[in-house]
Amino acid sequence: MTEEKIDTVTDDLTKEQEKRATEKRQGDMIEKVIEVPAKVLEETIEIGKTVEKEVVEKGPIKTLNQYWRMLGPGLTTGAADDDPSGIATYSQTGAIYGYKFLWLAPLSFPLMATVQEMCARIGMVTGRGLAANIRRFFPRWVLIVCTVLLFIANTFNIGADLGAMSEAVRLFCPNWDYFSLIVIIALIIMLLQIFTTYEKYAKYLKWLALVLFSYVISTLLIKGLDWGEVYHSAIRPTFSFNKDEILIVTGALGTTISPYLFFWQTSQEVEEDIKNGLTTIELRQAKMKQEDISRMRVDIWSGMFLSNLAMFFIITACGATLHLSGITNIGSAAEAATALRPLAGDYAYLLFAIGIIGVGALGIPVLAGSSSYAIAESFGWKQGLHYKLRQAYAFYGVIIISLIIGVLINLIGINAIKALIYSAVLNGVVAPVVLILILLLSSSKKLMGERVNKIWAKIFGGLAVILMLFAAIMTIWSLLFK
Repeated sequence: MTEEKIDTVTDDLTKEQEKRATEKRQGDMIEKVIEVPAKVLEETIEIGKTVEKEVVEKGPIKTLNQYWRMLGPGLTTGAADDDPSGIATYSQTGAIYGYKFLWLAPLSFPLMATVQEMCARIGMVTGRGLAANIRRFFPRWVLIVCTVLLFIANTFNIGADLGAMSEAVRLFCPNWDYFSLIVIIALIIMLLQIFTTYEKYAKYLKWLALVLFSYVISTLLIKGLDWGEVYHSAIRPTFSFNKDEILIVTGALGTTISPYLFFWQTSQEVEEDIKNGLTTIELRQAKMKQEDISRMRVDIWSGMFLSNLAMFFIITACGATLHLSGITNIGSAAEAATALRPLAGDYAYLLFAIGIIGVGALGIPVLAGSSSYAIAESFGWKQGLHYKLRQAYAFYGVIIISLIIGVLINLIGINAIKALIYSAVLNGVVAPVVLILILLLSSSKKLMGERVNKIWAKIFGGLAVILMLFAAIMTIWSLLFK
């Protein structure tokens, strides 16, 4: 090969190398440009993780997480108070009287929270449920009578709630059979309550409590709300001593301050201690600290606030729509949801209906469970959701029987409204008696030691007793002289 040819080949190789180098540089530039979005995304994620870590560890989210962990039995008890029967009562109140009785929500809030706090303190200090404490300090016949009436009232309420949940589901699936749905719902609730561990079940109930915000949101979606009138109705009590208004107030109070909540609250505080390894009464009594009381108070007052907030917004929603449109005959929570649809829109209707299903899934287990705790403690049986089925047949037997009777109430055709009336009458009889027993127990130095009621608790507790005595007398009077 001549020198000239060698130079030519060398030049060609050099040009090829330069070409490849140029192509590589271009490729690198294109690659870097294309990489930019991906790198930005990665850096954003890393920055996000860093910020999240800083916020969670040092900022308000840490406080929010701590607050959420403090919530438990109080939150679920408060939410369970707004079961489908309660929603029907509040809906009817708003439909008939508009905003007139909004003041019942702020009035009942401190009374309800104080009573539930007493129940929780009794459970935490003694390491026993409410019925077990009543059994130790009062004649047994008092407890047996209260427990039997509680079981009957709760069972009627379960029947009404099962029917309401079935109606709510059929709002979405109208072709589904009403009675078949009742059986399916009851079966699902029963299996979950019996075969889910208490720790998981408590978490399920806790998250389910948040469904009450659906009523807040559905109300806020209503256009043209007169918030000035809402505010004045909430702080300015108005009441006429006529029969219809007495019954409305009685129904609202009876739905809000209910005996089944007392038994459930006390027993759930005990369950929480058992979950944390305090498996004997002695261990539960010995562990009591002021920080436990503080945690419980946050839990109770948060739960009762949520309960009364939902009550407030349900009355507001129905007052702003149904009452103004002249729709005053509301027979159930599902009817209220249906009536809201053309007035408040599809979103409000859907949220209202979803709320009925959610609170029913929360309220029915609490109703059945409170009966079971009360009866098992009355007779000294093993009780508690921490037990497996084979370890506490009688305790779970009461839950099963309650749900079966609740299903049968619907199958044999007992009207849901009548079931609620029967439930209200029995609750009206039981509530004042149990409230007096709670007040005496939580004020006993012998039982509670330094954890006895302070003066404010005695005052609010006394007011709750007076109001529920009024509710009981008025309910009975309305039935006898209707």
